[in-house]
Amino acid sequence: MRIGELAERTGASRRLLRYYEEQKLISPGRSDNGYREYAEFHVGRVMQIKGLLDAGLPTRIIRQILPCLDQPRSIYFDDLTPEMVAILEREHDHLTQRIDCLTRNRDSIAEYLETVRRMKTQGAPIDRAA
Repeated sequence: MRIGELAERTGASRRLLRYYEEQKLISPGRSDNGYREYAEFHVGRVMQIKGLLDAGLPTRIIRQILPCLDQPRSIYFDDLTPEMVAILEREHDHLTQRIDCLTRNRDSIAEYLETVRRMKTQGAPIDRAA
């Protein structure tokens, strides 16, 4: 697929996809006329990169952990630094906190919906001030 289709399917701009390539996060092939050619797996890879960036990881760290996300997993320790370990530990803790918050919010919404549905089926008026 060409860069425009990958951009459309992932929500990443063409410019951002070229930046990912510059940062060696993705490696498209090239057609005979020099156009970038992306494979289906690039869709998932771009989504992974976006998620890791949204989580606050810098591209230099993402570049090093991307191989760990492949199946089968390949882990490289060539230039693992104490700084990288600290960043990953902080990010792991941050993601755990976000997951806990999202879980609480999901459970609260589910409880609210259950209450509203029960009241609706019982014909009870719903107190909108509560």
